[in-house]
Amino acid sequence: MKNLNQLILKFDLEQNFKDQDFYVSKSNEYPFKLLNKWPKWEKNFVNLVGEKFSGKTHLVNIFLNKFKGTKFEANEINNETLKKIKIYENIVIENLNEEINENLFFTLLNIIDQDNKFLVVTSVKPIVDFTYKLKDLNSRSKNFLLSVIEKPEDDLMFALILKNLSDRQILIDKKLVDFIIKRIDRSYGKIFDFIYKIDEISLKRKKPIDFKVIKEALGE
Repeated sequence: MKNLNQLILKFDLEQNFKDQDFYVSKSNEYPFKLLNKWPKWEKNFVNLVGEKFSGKTHLVNIFLNKFKGTKFEANEINNETLKKIKIYENIVIENLNEEINENLFFTLLNIIDQDNKFLVVTSVKPIVDFTYKLKDLNSRSKNFLLSVIEKPEDDLMFALILKNLSDRQILIDKKLVDFIIKRIDRSYGKIFDFIYKIDEISLKRKKPIDFKVIKEALGE
């Protein structure tokens, strides 16, 4: 089974892994290509949208590693942040929500606009769908270029499941992965939950993963 999994990784998956093991598929191809063609963007403001565990942080880390810049959590933006961004061309704000300090965020957007910098903001839902008390901020949110990581299709689900299990030294046959894909919700969060559960079961039982164990992890 070990040799089988090595072959699966080598021939079916390896060609799609780009930059630090990010698996590119139809679900995330547009965001991946957009960030990698910097600075040739239609706008200087990009909103990277995707559900939890969809790979937003992975993508922006690849972007910063390649093009340099700085990153902040949205809930940690303060006056010092506004000073720090002055020396960077690329700024990433992670996990934006409607609880952000609106005045500080609006000021940050103005600085980026005036200094012709580039901003990537990650969020679970599009910024344009947020409702802020500050009217000017609502107006500004419409200036972002939207880049969405869609729900995973079969090949991405296969890659995520196999790679995450392999990273945990859990070997699994391809037919078992196919079995999982047919039964699991098409959600990054559900895939993450499944990986956690199967890892927990594997550690407790110290036995090979089979259909029975998978059904247990899926809650069937």
